[in-house]
Amino acid sequence: MDKILDTIAAGIQQFDDLVWGWPMIVLLLGTHIFMTACTGGIQRKLGTAIKLSVSKDSDAEGEVSQFGALTTALASTIGTGNIIGVGTAIALGGPGAVLWCWLTGVFGIATKYAESLIAVKYRVRTSDGRMQGGAMYALERGLHMKWLGFVFAFLAACASFGIGCSTQVNAIATVCQENLGIPVGVVGIVTAVLTSVVIFGGIKSISRVCERLVPFMALFYVIGCIVILCINYDYIIPALQTIVTLAFKPGAAAGGLVGGGLMLALQYGVARGLFSNESGMGSAPIAAAAAQTRNPVRQALVSSTGTFWDTVVVCALTGIVLVTSIMKNPGIDAAAVDNGGVLTTLAFQQIPVIGPLILVLGIILFAYSTILGWAYYGERCVEYCFGKRALFGYRALFILIAAIAPVVTLDLVWTIADILNAFMAIPNLVAVLLLTPVIVSETKKYIHNLDAKSDEEIPVVDK
Repeated sequence: MDKILDTIAAGIQQFDDLVWGWPMIVLLLGTHIFMTACTGGIQRKLGTAIKLSVSKDSDAEGEVSQFGALTTALASTIGTGNIIGVGTAIALGGPGAVLWCWLTGVFGIATKYAESLIAVKYRVRTSDGRMQGGAMYALERGLHMKWLGFVFAFLAACASFGIGCSTQVNAIATVCQENLGIPVGVVGIVTAVLTSVVIFGGIKSISRVCERLVPFMALFYVIGCIVILCINYDYIIPALQTIVTLAFKPGAAAGGLVGGGLMLALQYGVARGLFSNESGMGSAPIAAAAAQTRNPVRQALVSSTGTFWDTVVVCALTGIVLVTSIMKNPGIDAAAVDNGGVLTTLAFQQIPVIGPLILVLGIILFAYSTILGWAYYGERCVEYCFGKRALFGYRALFILIAAIAPVVTLDLVWTIADILNAFMAIPNLVAVLLLTPVIVSETKKYIHNLDAKSDEEIPVVDK
């Protein structure tokens, strides 16, 4: 049986390598760069976007505030991808993967802006007053490709069980067992119960929790990273040089660091970058569509800040922390430690006494918030495909998977999640690229007057 399972796992890994080959990397990075050009470098509006994210647009249509929608999206993106995912990228792709992960975030800001813009523009208000939107509605209403909208929604619903549930609960269970001695079965059950309490309350319940949880957990984790960088201060410059050098060519550096060259660094850096910030996947715009906003550009700018905080800041910090830690402590062999969670745990153990506690709490909070955000995404996609009657069944299955996830092999779960991420991204990128004229037009229309109200009425759609 073990040989059969190993063969299946190897086959899935080979398929993942095929999916995340050059075509996917070119499509993803190409879209990021193309949207940066088409929007005139929307990244330059980052300061304005951050200001908008903490303001209210209470007179506008929507279910939750702009900040509530942003934190719900951040809840799903600032998760184990920032901690374990970066560690896995370094272990498998070498330190150079950190650079590609970071660049994916920088250029991905434009894609996150574009996909959120069309999500808000083509959102609908249901007969009971709820706002719904996302790539599926952009494909249906903007391109008249409802069949592709169904494909996206179905894939996103499936992905929610992997990227949004299994990997997160598994990560929580692993750190709780290794650092606190809590059995993984207990962790799964407790996580499932806590998740059910929140997700049955809907988007308003989820956004209330996320508004309080996300800022605290991010600040808590960033402080821990800064402390480690202070401890490893004399290795920061060498680490940055190593990251840049090994991003383009194979080689070895101090501390057992080994780089596999451009392709491996690109593959794992971009894959983990997408897993982390989800730019191009079309998930975060589902939350953006529920925001109270007067025009699509306003909320699109707010949503774009999610990629900045998630990858440009948090992932970069994690990557530098790990590389400096390996260089300072040659006993930490990135090539041997192929589990990103273990690699990160070893790095945080450098902080006396409270280091492991910071990491444990960080992973628990990050992962739990991700579970909540993805539960909402999955619900919206299931409702689009099968109607409201299917929501109870989806929630029950989601909670069941959360309960049993700790006993699933982590490497296999991450691999499957990578594959689903790629398949989910393709129809979303189709929507973004084919609706580029709309994105450009709406940007020109509102970018210089962000307080202008949209002159389009949102149709009432009975779902």
